[in-house]
Amino acid sequence: MRKIPVTVAVLGATAAMALGAAGPAAAGGPREAQIQASPCWWNGDRFWCNNRSGAPVFSDVHGSRIVGYMYTNPSWFGCRSEGDPTGGGGPHPNRWVITTADNGAAGVMKDSDIVSETDSLPACGIS
Repeated sequence: MRKIPVTVAVLGATAAMALGAAGPAAAGGPREAQIQASPCWWNGDRFWCNNRSGAPVFSDVHGSRIVGYMYTNPSWFGCRSEGDPTGGGGPHPNRWVITTADNGAAGVMKDSDIVSETDSLPACGIS
């Protein structure tokens, strides 16, 4: 019996899960529809979500001006709001999420820069 290093076995299993037993699914196919992000979670005083490191934080839901960047991951978020199209696509192409950039500036992040599903965040009425 040949021994396979754990990292190789884990990477192989991860690739097999991503590709499926018969190979990659066509874009938009049933396999892709089964993959869902984990929701943001409440830790007792705020919501936390996994996000893209280096994502810009904007001054408003119109994407007018970048006020800072989010390098931490996970990061905390306050609430979600529908606004102008983010240009990021994804399941919520008009969703912006309130947060504070790593430099302390308050603002909003595009939902497409948040890896976690943001439906668990409360809605807020910003515009």
